[in-house]
Amino acid sequence: MERATVIRLVGAALVLLFLVAGSWILFWSQIDRPIDIPEQDFHRFPGVAGPSHVTVVPPRVPASWTTYGQGSKSRMAILLTDPDSSWLGLAHGLKSIGIPFRITRDVREALTHQVVLVYPMISGKVLSPEELQALGDFPKSGGTLIGVQVLGGGLSRVFGFRDAAASRQRYDLRLAVSDPLLAEFTDPRERRLRIGIREKGLEVMGTYGYTESAKPLAVFDDGTAAVTQAIYGSGRAYAIGLDLGFLLLKGYNNRADELVQSYDNQFDPTLDVWLRLLKSIYRAAQEGAVTVGTVPFGKSLSVMLTHDVDFTRSIKNAVDYAEYEKSQGLVGTYFIQVKYIRDYNDDIFFNDEGVGYLARLAELGMELGSHTIAHSKVFDQFPMGTGREAYPSYAPYVKSRMKAQNASVLGELRVSKFLIDHFSGQEIVSFRPGELSNPYGLPQALLATGFRYSSTATANNSLTHLPYQLTYDRLTESEVDIFEFPVTIEDEELPKMGDRLPQALEVARKISRYGGSVVVLIHPNILDHKLAFEKGFVEGVRPYAWFGSVGEFGRWWAARNQVEIDVARDAATMRVMVTAPKPVAGLTIEVPEGWKFTPSSASSKGTKQRGKVVAFPELQGTQRLQFTRNAAPVLPHPPSSSPVHRRS
Repeated sequence: MERATVIRLVGAALVLLFLVAGSWILFWSQIDRPIDIPEQDFHRFPGVAGPSHVTVVPPRVPASWTTYGQGSKSRMAILLTDPDSSWLGLAHGLKSIGIPFRITRDVREALTHQVVLVYPMISGKVLSPEELQALGDFPKSGGTLIGVQVLGGGLSRVFGFRDAAASRQRYDLRLAVSDPLLAEFTDPRERRLRIGIREKGLEVMGTYGYTESAKPLAVFDDGTAAVTQAIYGSGRAYAIGLDLGFLLLKGYNNRADELVQSYDNQFDPTLDVWLRLLKSIYRAAQEGAVTVGTVPFGKSLSVMLTHDVDFTRSIKNAVDYAEYEKSQGLVGTYFIQVKYIRDYNDDIFFNDEGVGYLARLAELGMELGSHTIAHSKVFDQFPMGTGREAYPSYAPYVKSRMKAQNASVLGELRVSKFLIDHFSGQEIVSFRPGELSNPYGLPQALLATGFRYSSTATANNSLTHLPYQLTYDRLTESEVDIFEFPVTIEDEELPKMGDRLPQALEVARKISRYGGSVVVLIHPNILDHKLAFEKGFVEGVRPYAWFGSVGEFGRWWAARNQVEIDVARDAATMRVMVTAPKPVAGLTIEVPEGWKFTPSSASSKGTKQRGKVVAFPELQGTQRLQFTRNAAPVLPHPPSSSPVHRRS
């Protein structure tokens, strides 16, 4: 009996051993292991090796609201009631749209401003009874109060509603048609804004619908108010029923799957409308409101012509596009796949012949950027890497569209940049991944490897037609000094690009109405209708567009991002102080109707005004501008039958 038991136990053990061994064999057969690439499938440049330095990814450093805590009373005050909120998204959004602001946690300090936005909520849990009372009195004494998520504290009457009803079943909202504050929002896609798409079946962000609001600026699909408005003479109180900072970060971080309606080639100003609404409120309420323009030299649209060179024939065809752009005085951006390995994707084209074309692009004055080495759909799943990857030992190999080996994020960035820099004589700063595959760690990896500007997302996925600053790991708490320029128009959608010129020009026209940007992506795999499209697009937008490369616009935008605006007044004049820590040419500011620029010093030479737009030829440091106003001042708000109460 014992012998039989032993036999059974041994048999069971052997079965278990075979099962475990089989599992390990299956496991090891499925994981990526280094492979040897045949010499004929790898192009070697004699004597070229690098980079030799080690790349270290910077640690995550949480952003501090105090970074945005300075400025005069002419700015919009952001009263931060919870520093653990998505305030960074709100700050980045206000920077993009050009509203001067400062953040404070002191209610008394905030109320010395004329326009106060309370974020992320108004509630007795985050504000004392005395603070709530002061906020409630503010619009009644002539101030403008914007409350994001007004949840309690007894201020519902101040904002003009009865209750705030929470829900995750609201999917869109509509702006009021008749209110003068919303007059600029004329397109159907500006008047109806999404919170989610019901058919996707994904959870949408929570919202608060305000009940019994008399004259709301916006209404949710269930009939409750999304934005309320209460009028107190020249004072105003607005309640917004969703977390604006969180919404902005969903778009900026490409984490808005439940909201995204189209991939590209469409007008989708979801985030822009919210920012423009805040700008409209600020300009209406703040006496002497001055904002920062979004397009260089007073133009109404920024255009970047970009090309993804990721196919054997593309490297040669790229020269034809560049020669056309050169003939028009334009600088395109050419994102080069550094294809020195033959694999599933394509043959080698970053070789002796290819770098000859690369040098020609540089000679024509074009900007060169990286389009990775592997051009892998699963770039977003690559490990970060060691920071020691170098040519020629770095050998990423694409086995299929969804499988790649020997690859890392840092390897793709480090080695592609090294080789393009080496053969072009440029120091490249712009990046676009293959198939727009977007790793969460890409922002800090770009910073670590010497890039500064990204064109990785699409405008429709980002829900904005303005550039924006990126965050660490595409999360909420830490900002990275990298700016994203999302793709607006691209060439892979049907019908073919040459047949879509009228639609593309219409999208550009709509974006130009508020100073947005258009990034055009053309693969130069062919000339034909694609080159014809580019020529037609350039001619169509030329009268109102500023053209530049991603790097050129990126440097302008990064410098603009640091510009500070403060306004002071005396009996006869308004004085505007513009501070630019970095040199910037063609910066514009927008001043109120009726202001006239009066040159007061040699430093203002070349500064020009056209209507409400003032453009600087060159600016660094602080410049003080003086303006006179028409005898009849422009009222901050349309007249009201209610008595006027002004703050002292």
